[in-house]
Amino acid sequence: MAAATNSILLKLKPKIKIKICNPLFGYPRSSSSASPSIPHLFSTTTLPYADADSDCSSEIKATADANPNFIHPSADVHPNAIIGHGVSVGPFCTIGSSVKLGNGCRLYPGSHVFGNTEIGDHCLLMPGAVVGDHLPGRTVLGCNNVIGHHAVVGVKCQDLKYKPGDECFLHIGDNNEIREHTSIHRSSKSSDKTVIGDKNLIMGSCHIAHDCNIGNNNIFANNTLLAGHVVVEDYTHTAGAIVVHQFCHIGSFSFVGGGSVVSQDVPKYTMVVGERAELRGLNLEGLRRNGFTATEIKSLRTAYRKIFMPVDSNSTSFEERITKVEEDKELGKITAVCSMIQSLRDSFAQNRRGICKFRYFSGS
Repeated sequence: MAAATNSILLKLKPKIKIKICNPLFGYPRSSSSASPSIPHLFSTTTLPYADADSDCSSEIKATADANPNFIHPSADVHPNAIIGHGVSVGPFCTIGSSVKLGNGCRLYPGSHVFGNTEIGDHCLLMPGAVVGDHLPGRTVLGCNNVIGHHAVVGVKCQDLKYKPGDECFLHIGDNNEIREHTSIHRSSKSSDKTVIGDKNLIMGSCHIAHDCNIGNNNIFANNTLLAGHVVVEDYTHTAGAIVVHQFCHIGSFSFVGGGSVVSQDVPKYTMVVGERAELRGLNLEGLRRNGFTATEIKSLRTAYRKIFMPVDSNSTSFEERITKVEEDKELGKITAVCSMIQSLRDSFAQNRRGICKFRYFSGS
């Protein structure tokens, strides 16, 4: 009896085919290069809905073709914001009065841009992302950057020396991928700024504090935490859950092992690991992957052994060993060796923290 009743109800229930059409993604953008005015942008928030039993209405298509931008009705966009061409703003987003969005930017639902913030072309803000803050100063993002879910970029630093009212700055380059729950803070004073270069992959839950200076092509694994004023050069790679003490320098092409606490400088081309990070040789795999020749790698290994693994560590000082490598007729001609030596000397310059500790053991 129950089966028969259900069969009758199914036959009586109307079949409704619903096709959801969203101008945010569904239609080609206009080829016009002129940016539409703000009042014209708001006209897209009153787009008619398609009927349940029909294809998308011609009115929606006509409006989308004429106006390359889409702003969802629930988004809060200040009339003074400057919006580029081909921008998509999803539901429940916020765009402040001093914000500049470049061409082709896409804001997913619940993402927000505040303060004096400029975002370059074709940037993507995932749901929950926050960029900028209502502070004196400025946040600038280049082109083709991805800001991950619930990442917070360009907000007030966590430094008690910061004085309310001071200008603070953050500059981020192009083609960076900043993943979920990452935090990147502005500088702590007007005379400095937090800087991130190009083509960096910053994985989930990383933290880059005030006044850090990050180069290009770096990979920070999950939970990489950089304190204030840290300098990271180019092509470095960190494993997960590492901590870097303030004012430390991480040299180019270096590798920091997982779970390490870095309290002193990491020289170029080297690998460190440990609860208090210690030098464990050269980052040989990183050097090979980044195109260093066999001759360069061999020379670096020879120089490393002479400096950090002498036969008798008591016979010569650290400075004497560096000088001996510099004066070597063959090693002194290799650019990579000279660069590593300069990195070592710089770490002992005024107000620097010196290099990570090292052990006297054979092998590199």
